[in-house]
Amino acid sequence: MKKVTMATIKAFIRKNRNNLLIKNLSDFDGMVDCVMPANDTGFRKAQEPEQGRNHENCLGIRGAWFVLGGGDRFSPFEDNGVIGYEVYNCCGNFVIGIQQPA
Repeated sequence: MKKVTMATIKAFIRKNRNNLLIKNLSDFDGMVDCVMPANDTGFRKAQEPEQGRNHENCLGIRGAWFVLGGGDRFSPFEDNGVIGYEVYNCCGNFVIGIQQPA
Protein backbone atom coordinates (compact mmCIF):
# COMPACT_ATOMS: atom_id res chain seq x y z
CA MET A 1 0.00 0.00 0.00
CA LYS A 2 1.30 3.44 -0.95
CA LYS A 3 2.04 5.80 1.96
CA VAL A 4 -0.46 8.66 2.33
CA THR A 5 1.29 12.03 2.62
CA MET A 6 0.25 15.68 2.70
CA ALA A 7 0.92 15.77 -1.05
CA THR A 8 -1.59 12.92 -1.48
CA ILE A 9 -4.22 14.86 0.49
CA LYS A 10 -3.61 18.11 -1.40
CA ALA A 11 -3.87 16.31 -4.76
CA PHE A 12 -7.09 14.58 -3.65
CA ILE A 13 -8.61 17.92 -2.62
CA ARG A 14 -7.51 19.64 -5.84
CA LYS A 15 -8.83 16.81 -8.05
CA ASN A 16 -12.18 16.54 -6.25
CA ARG A 17 -12.78 20.14 -5.11
CA ASN A 18 -16.37 20.29 -6.42
CA ASN A 19 -17.43 16.89 -5.02
CA LEU A 20 -15.74 16.87 -1.60
CA LEU A 21 -17.55 15.72 1.51
CA ILE A 22 -16.36 16.25 5.08
CA LYS A 23 -17.24 14.53 8.33
CA ASN A 24 -15.85 15.85 11.62
CA LEU A 25 -15.37 13.18 14.28
CA SER A 26 -13.74 15.41 16.90
CA ASP A 27 -12.70 19.06 17.22
CA PHE A 28 -10.55 21.16 19.52
CA ASP A 29 -12.69 22.82 22.19
CA GLY A 30 -11.09 25.92 23.71
CA MET A 31 -13.55 25.92 26.62
CA VAL A 32 -12.04 22.72 28.00
CA ASP A 33 -8.65 23.04 26.24
CA CYS A 34 -8.79 19.60 24.61
CA VAL A 35 -10.21 17.63 21.72
CA MET A 36 -13.84 16.60 22.19
CA PRO A 37 -16.15 14.37 20.12
CA ALA A 38 -18.12 16.28 17.47
CA ASN A 39 -21.89 16.57 17.88
CA ASP A 40 -22.76 16.04 14.21
CA THR A 41 -20.69 13.22 12.72
CA GLY A 42 -22.47 12.92 9.38
CA PHE A 43 -21.01 13.75 5.99
CA ARG A 44 -21.83 17.14 4.48
CA LYS A 45 -20.74 18.90 1.30
CA ALA A 46 -17.42 20.66 1.86
CA GLN A 47 -17.62 24.46 1.75
CA GLU A 48 -15.04 27.22 1.73
CA PRO A 49 -14.29 28.87 5.07
CA GLU A 50 -15.69 32.28 5.92
CA GLN A 51 -13.82 35.36 4.69
CA GLY A 52 -10.94 36.32 6.93
CA ARG A 53 -10.41 32.78 8.23
CA ASN A 54 -7.10 30.95 7.93
CA HIS A 55 -7.26 29.27 4.51
CA GLU A 56 -3.72 27.84 4.70
CA ASN A 57 -4.36 25.47 7.60
CA CYS A 58 -7.76 24.33 6.35
CA LEU A 59 -6.69 24.00 2.69
CA GLY A 60 -9.85 25.86 1.74
CA ILE A 61 -12.30 23.50 3.50
CA ARG A 62 -14.55 24.68 6.34
CA GLY A 63 -14.29 22.20 9.22
CA ALA A 64 -10.89 20.84 8.21
CA TRP A 65 -7.74 21.76 10.12
CA PHE A 66 -4.22 20.68 9.23
CA VAL A 67 -1.37 21.28 11.68
CA LEU A 68 1.19 21.03 8.83
CA GLY A 69 4.90 20.55 9.46
CA GLY A 70 4.51 16.79 9.98
CA GLY A 71 1.88 17.00 12.74
CA ASP A 72 -0.90 15.35 10.71
CA ARG A 73 -1.55 11.61 10.33
CA PHE A 74 -3.52 10.15 7.43
CA SER A 75 -5.18 6.86 6.64
CA PRO A 76 -7.29 5.70 3.68
CA PHE A 77 -11.04 5.71 4.34
CA GLU A 78 -13.84 3.71 2.72
CA ASP A 79 -17.32 3.30 4.19
CA ASN A 80 -20.93 3.38 2.97
CA GLY A 81 -20.00 4.41 -0.56
CA VAL A 82 -17.61 7.20 0.47
CA ILE A 83 -13.88 6.94 -0.28
CA GLY A 84 -11.18 9.34 0.87
CA TYR A 85 -8.88 9.94 3.81
CA GLU A 86 -9.16 10.22 7.57
CA VAL A 87 -6.99 12.93 9.15
CA TYR A 88 -5.79 12.89 12.77
CA ASN A 89 -3.89 15.64 14.58
CA CYS A 90 -3.79 17.49 17.90
CA CYS A 91 -6.72 19.68 16.80
CA GLY A 92 -9.15 16.89 15.98
CA ASN A 93 -10.10 14.12 13.62
CA PHE A 94 -12.05 14.36 10.36
CA VAL A 95 -12.68 12.54 7.09
CA ILE A 96 -12.59 14.10 3.63
CA GLY A 97 -13.99 12.02 0.82
CA ILE A 98 -16.12 11.71 -2.27
CA GLN A 99 -19.10 9.56 -3.13
CA GLN A 100 -17.71 6.40 -4.72
CA PRO A 101 -18.41 6.31 -8.46
CA ALA A 102 -21.10 3.79 -9.39
